[in-house]
Amino acid sequence: MARKYSKKASAKVARAMKKRKAGTLKSGRSGRKVKSRQQAIAIGLSEARAEGKKVPKKASKKTKTARKRKAKR
Repeated sequence: MARKYSKKASAKVARAMKKRKAGTLKSGRSGRKVKSRQQAIAIGLSEARAEGKKVPKKASKKTKTARKRKAKR
């Protein structure tokens, strides 16, 4: 079975996790310190994506109307 993420993408995530543990990982726009593990992983993957590494596409968000329709059923 093929790898879902490239080795370089995994390295980016590992780097982001180390930075988070050290307390130096900052989020994009606001520049606030990242505290959550999930956010650190997302930052690592988005950096890898920006460099063109093998990373699956982001999951598409469902629209508000689609959720409303599903709730009515």
